Amino acid sequence: MAGALEPRLLESADREAAVRFLSRDAVANLFLLDLAANLGRRSVPGEAQTEIVAVWQNGEIVGMAALHPTVILDANAGEEAVEAFMPYLRRLKVGLVKSPVPAVDLLWDQLSARRSRRVLVDRIEIAYALCERDWKPVAPMAADSARRARDGDLDDLVVAARESLREEDRPDPFLGDVASFRRWVHARVARARVVEIEGRVAMVGYADVQRPEGWLLQGIYTWPDCRQRGLASFGVSELCREAFRAGADHVQLAVVEGNAAAQRLYESLGFKPFAKLRTILFT
Repeated sequence: MAGALEPRLLESADREAAVRFLSRDAVANLFLLDLAANLGRRSVPGEAQTEIVAVWQNGEIVGMAALHPTVILDANAGEEAVEAFMPYLRRLKVGLVKSPVPAVDLLWDQLSARRSRRVLVDRIEIAYALCERDWKPVAPMAADSARRARDGDLDDLVVAARESLREEDRPDPFLGDVASFRRWVHARVARARVVEIEGRVAMVGYADVQRPEGWLLQGIYTWPDCRQRGLASFGVSELCREAFRAGADHVQLAVVEGNAAAQRLYESLGFKPFAKLRTILFT
């Protein structure tokens, strides 16, 4: 006989059970898996502390959701699990939801039903994954240098992060707390990779998740005056090269639906779509 669903916030002692649950579908749950694996561990200064709720039944996890820094539902969360999360999710005054479409549809129907919400962004993204056997690497470009970002690149990284968000029609972070935004970018420097051309940073990308189960790339941005020169293909290919050398099972990223140029770029490297995500930024 099935027991009652019991939601509660996860603690460090729950880390192993959470990782075991999410590893059943590591590709679909890669970002949430990484958050769970680092639960309770000291974060980098400027980086938000992780908060995750799990639904338990008969002593086993049957559903999970990150509440902070981003709302992420496990890819297989059903209606009962989403309902069990709601007491925690309704407390959020502002949030960014990014998860597979069916789970977000369930969540948003309930989250918006009892309280007026202002939606700043609501879009569909295509999640892509690349296995090494399908990878079509780009040859190194003699004039360019791909490397790890350094603290000295911070000003460039801040510009790229700001412009990337603005191109996605997200609120300009400089209209809020500029110092906090700069600290957030600085916290990600170790995960950033850049491509230099003619002595300047021209492209940036982040390996925000670096696990054996997979790497997740985000924040890929090329300066407008440096586009149409193959820098994004080269930079992403170099990130894939690094990931596969590190033993990653796959590399994944997401593209806003309708961005045909980006889809062609990633598909030319061998990436294949595996899911549709819905992203909602709300207050």
